[in-house]
Amino acid sequence: MFRTAVRTVLAHKARLLMTVLAVLLGVAFVADTLVFTSTVSTAFQRSSEKGFEHVDVALRPDSDASTTPGDAPALRQELLDEAAGLPGVARATGTVSGFAALADRDGDLVGQGWSSRGANYSPGADGSDDRYPMRSGRAPQRAGEIALDAKTAERTGYEVGDTVRMSVDGPVRTEEVTGVFTTDDGNVAAGGTLVLFDTDTAQRLYGEAGQYDEITLTAAEGTSQAELKRTVEDVLPTTAEAVTGARLADDQSRMIASEMSGMKTSMLVFAGIALFVGVFIIANTFTMLVAQRTKELALLRAVGASRRQVTRSVLIEATVVGLVAGVAGLAAGVGIGAGLRSLMGSLGVTVPDGPLQVGTDAIVTSLLVGVVVTVLAAWLPARRAAKIPPVAAMNSVHAKTSGRGLLLRNTVGSLLAGGGAALVLAGTGMDADAAKGPMGLGAALLVIGVFVLTPLLSRPLIAAASPLLRVFGVSGKLARLNAVRNPRRTAATASALMIGLTLITGMTVLAGGAQKGIEKMATNALKADYAVSMASFSPLAPEVAEALADDERVTAVSPLRNSPAEVDGSTEYLTGVNGRDLGELLSLDFAAGSLEGLGGDAAIVDADTAEEYDWTRGSTIPLTYEDGERGELTVSGVYEGNEMLRGIMLDTATLDPHMERVTDMQVLVKTEGGASEATQDALERTLGDNPAVLVQDEGDISEEIASMFTLMLNMLYGLLAMAVVVAVLGVVNTLAMSVFERSPEIGMLRAVGLDRRSVKSMVRLESVVISLFGGVMGLGLGVFFGWAAGEIVGGVLPTYELVLPWGRMALFLLLAAVVGVLAAMWPARRASRLNMLAAIKAE
Repeated sequence: MFRTAVRTVLAHKARLLMTVLAVLLGVAFVADTLVFTSTVSTAFQRSSEKGFEHVDVALRPDSDASTTPGDAPALRQELLDEAAGLPGVARATGTVSGFAALADRDGDLVGQGWSSRGANYSPGADGSDDRYPMRSGRAPQRAGEIALDAKTAERTGYEVGDTVRMSVDGPVRTEEVTGVFTTDDGNVAAGGTLVLFDTDTAQRLYGEAGQYDEITLTAAEGTSQAELKRTVEDVLPTTAEAVTGARLADDQSRMIASEMSGMKTSMLVFAGIALFVGVFIIANTFTMLVAQRTKELALLRAVGASRRQVTRSVLIEATVVGLVAGVAGLAAGVGIGAGLRSLMGSLGVTVPDGPLQVGTDAIVTSLLVGVVVTVLAAWLPARRAAKIPPVAAMNSVHAKTSGRGLLLRNTVGSLLAGGGAALVLAGTGMDADAAKGPMGLGAALLVIGVFVLTPLLSRPLIAAASPLLRVFGVSGKLARLNAVRNPRRTAATASALMIGLTLITGMTVLAGGAQKGIEKMATNALKADYAVSMASFSPLAPEVAEALADDERVTAVSPLRNSPAEVDGSTEYLTGVNGRDLGELLSLDFAAGSLEGLGGDAAIVDADTAEEYDWTRGSTIPLTYEDGERGELTVSGVYEGNEMLRGIMLDTATLDPHMERVTDMQVLVKTEGGASEATQDALERTLGDNPAVLVQDEGDISEEIASMFTLMLNMLYGLLAMAVVVAVLGVVNTLAMSVFERSPEIGMLRAVGLDRRSVKSMVRLESVVISLFGGVMGLGLGVFFGWAAGEIVGGVLPTYELVLPWGRMALFLLLAAVVGVLAAMWPARRASRLNMLAAIKAE
């Protein structure tokens, strides 16, 4: 039986080709994911480990320590000096860092915002900093001087002696490049930018004099990291902690692994979708092969083969197919993984150097997935094959479908679909966390139920296309009859495409509603013409708001400043605003009070916060400011907040004296004559044409939100494209095998006068009808799931509204028709070229 199975595979190579390709693509997706994520993760881990080579112990603020506003910073110059004098310490280095936007020679921002960093150069006794060896020039020594990392210098063309424009918090700074250095910094290895200042300048820019973000210690010879950690813990304040370099490297590795794990999981989910779609193709292929080999299998039974042997024979065929597909998919996946890494470099996303990682997990998983998926999908056709009695050898190959079987199928499908829809509808009335389980289970049951019901649904839906098919005459009529001749086969073929379009449509509907909701939230409460912020969303210096207020075109301006405060034992963030101008810049709905009189100790509070603390208009808010000073505020109004605007607002004149460092997260601006391109250009010139600062009007904000959703959808479309490609292979495979199966019939049609062009049209129209059938079901399910998920999102995002993307849905349906045309090219050509006499005599 084993030899028989292998010979059968070799005898049907062409018929199994599309099945092999379908499995191959899914396996390649899995292998590519494992190879690519492993390669990138390992490269980043090795790069980050290099960054800790000079760190034996790091001192940093203790995030778990209980602090109150007004506590002294954990890492002061005194601690650095004391740590440097401890036994076993060869060197102590204080580190200060933050955002640093560098402009290239064309005035454009270098890097991707968050990856543009600044830090201090901290020379030791020998006058050098081991972390940053100078390739050329010297280290910065005073204000107005900087050093650039070598990679940034290469891509910008800056050299020692050049003058550059940059910004750390808004105002443009002009600096001289005094040196170019090399570094093992993981951020730089990943394509980021690093700018070095002298320590005094860095502290002034990113904090305050004598304060550090981190202190790193290098152990003297003969002192272990653990010993050094125990020694330094004796002098640590309670608000700081000591961590060994080994632990830092491990933590960094775990963090990178965790981040890559999320990417790996997401990609494997889409690989699973592609494989799930492939299951329909495999099952369909083996069902048709078994049907075409009814006489052969019955003859095997007649000469003594048992049911188990027949089943085993079909499963061996599936195993061989799965093994071939697994090996080919692994090879393709390794190639795609290497290509993806190169593609990231060409797109400007730099990955640290390192070898391609093809682990045992990728090899074993790829082979197992290929074999297991194929064998499982072929099990039901194999079981059917085993039930064929020997007497079936005397019957026709094309056995009629049992009405009892279809009745049972329709009953089960109705129960599954009804139960699934009920669970999804029940989930829409729950909160987001509680709804995950019921909606996930309901969606799965509904999709399975619709798949089971597809043979029943195919007749009325395909019949609805009859008026259009009549235009094509006899070819159209024959195409419709062929499409409904075998409902199970049509169902399996259309369902593969249905699943891909369900996911694509559902995500498009959900993303469109979320985008509309966020735009409405961002713009409804905004009366200002412009919102000014840093490109990296880091804090702005107060000089930005002051410069805008001095512009003659500006009629109202208000910064939004955040500062932590202790309120009733909890930390709440205060937002400082210009109380005099806020009414011209924001449109707030008040449940009580108003913006009038927002100044002094008056404050306005969003409704949720007011309810939490049981505050009403006139309530007193005792609090401790950031600097530790106690005070009281009076609630002058309660407004309806949202995800973008909430909390306690008070006048900047009241808040500023209590802030350790006055910075703005955003500045709102109202101008004379409203927003215009000329006014926007003028405001940008007022701010020194700074590439690090964004001056955005309502259209820019909407466009930015839209671009984020477009990018997300394009990524999802790209990942789901694999499932659609597999579905296309399924249509090709079904049509090709159907043409082979109907060779006598096609030969007879040719004999009675149907020409080659009409035969081609018949096959193409059949393919288009099946594809559109799957497309219509996919659109319907996708819209339903998108609406249901939107109901959950609406509980979190009140401005969410259902948006049906009619244009994109029409495009999806058009693409389904195109899929049908393309998938039918080879089968239609093959059908039209059949020799009439040979086809009529074929069995």
